[in-house]
Amino acid sequence: MSISRQSPDLILTNGRIYTVDGDSDWVEAVAVSSGRIVAIGSAAEIAALAGADTQVEDLGGRMAMPGFVDVHNHILMAGQSALYELQFPPSSSIEEICVHVRARAEKAAPGEWIVGNQWGADMMAVLNTEESLAKLDAASLGHPVFLRDETMHNRWANSEAMRLAGISGNQPDPAQGAFGRDPKTGRLTGILIESGSGIVELAAADAFSPDMARAAVRRAVEIANSLGVTAFQDAATTLPILETLSALDRSGELSAWAVATLPLIQPTFLFGTTGDELLAVRDAHRTLHVRPDFTKIFLDGVPGAQTAAFHDAYVADPAHPHGYRGDLLVDLPEMIRMVDKSERLGMGLKVHCAGDRAVTQMLDAVEAVRHFRGPTTVRHHIAHASYIRPEDIGRFAELGVVGDLCPMIWYPTTFLEGHKAVMGEDRATRFWPIAELQKSGALLAGGSDWPVIPVPDPWHGIEGMVTRQNPSGSFPGVALWPEQAIDLATAIRIYTLNSAIAMGIDAITGSIAPGKSADIIVLDRNVFDVPADTIADTMVIRTYFEGRVVHQG
Repeated sequence: MSISRQSPDLILTNGRIYTVDGDSDWVEAVAVSSGRIVAIGSAAEIAALAGADTQVEDLGGRMAMPGFVDVHNHILMAGQSALYELQFPPSSSIEEICVHVRARAEKAAPGEWIVGNQWGADMMAVLNTEESLAKLDAASLGHPVFLRDETMHNRWANSEAMRLAGISGNQPDPAQGAFGRDPKTGRLTGILIESGSGIVELAAADAFSPDMARAAVRRAVEIANSLGVTAFQDAATTLPILETLSALDRSGELSAWAVATLPLIQPTFLFGTTGDELLAVRDAHRTLHVRPDFTKIFLDGVPGAQTAAFHDAYVADPAHPHGYRGDLLVDLPEMIRMVDKSERLGMGLKVHCAGDRAVTQMLDAVEAVRHFRGPTTVRHHIAHASYIRPEDIGRFAELGVVGDLCPMIWYPTTFLEGHKAVMGEDRATRFWPIAELQKSGALLAGGSDWPVIPVPDPWHGIEGMVTRQNPSGSFPGVALWPEQAIDLATAIRIYTLNSAIAMGIDAITGSIAPGKSADIIVLDRNVFDVPADTIADTMVIRTYFEGRVVHQG
């Protein structure tokens, strides 16, 4: 037992408490004082520490564990989606999408924008026709509408939204993006790829006020807490997001540790102050719980839209030149400068790399910087570490680069069906080599990419890591590269302590140990005692953040 002479404020006892701490994986009780864990041990040992004012919570034999640490989400977009936007499943057909749009349009105020999420990555070709645009226009009842795909990189907009955004059929494609055109007629279809999406997002931005942003982030954190998440890294934190997080924390409304990731380059489909202007004010927005300690760039796009950068060519199609492999958004010399710049600022660089060529270039850039700067304690992240050449797997550990994983994407999904269509079955299913990365010694961290994933429940991702099957029941009997399955204890560590280490907050959270924040979740079952294919059914019945209850199921 590790003890303190301090009389605790709170004792959680009579539990099966999984600490994710190598010295004592399981204990019966935890003592908390002033939001920090002061002792762990047996029920009898911890009971001896109680004072007259100590609150004692009997867990009744339930399993408890550290709060989840989500290394990759988009907290403002997630809250916007939850509070203000139309939701429909990615399996929706055009007809089903239009039913949802019409229902919202019938209730909307005149001229109100309708924003929705999310159509399947396998729907790109189906939506990219004039006929499909006509169906969306009819359902919209004159309202401007744009709908995000499940990657959140691309949009489908109606004619009114394109008109308000100034998009017309006679203008060329934007840099680092494209306007979808009907393969038969050449006319606009409303499909907007990468930077094309940002044009319509910016046109709708005036309808979203700072008060709405604050409400959105507050709601997103509430949802995260309800799923057991007590720390997260916002993966592309422009100034409005940083301001909102900071304001919430200063008013005592932020019930999670928040690590911010400041874009060095304006993302093509997001907006808000970025780059040096944002870096200059980052410390003005640093608070107890908000830590702007990372930078961010997007090195490529997404496979389904053929904007991810691969070593091998996509399946041939009429829209791209023969041998098309996708484009890198930043060349290697500039990547090296960005890695070096981040390190000089003491910041890790999180890089979106969806294709294996993007992964290689990021590793090459880090390797070059190591040659002239030597060792570092700064941790850079490759998000999403999903398609990786075999010869690059060992380089993650060698270079100290974190694999930023998104556990809710790596089992069979409509994402994967979209990849198969443009990459072929064999290549597309060599997706998320988690076991190989783990065996190589790479630090793997778990994220959601919420709202790319509509419900960021870590247990869904953890079950997927263990079974390599879709926990929802979709794609029954299909396992994605089952040799890459990992054990449950490793999967839990990836989504707790590993993520905290990756984010630089492991001295504070990520495991249950004396001195750390009392970020603890209580479960409705012991996940080590249930069949693997029921792990995703696990419910968080109570979440503690700094020793106070922030969710009660």
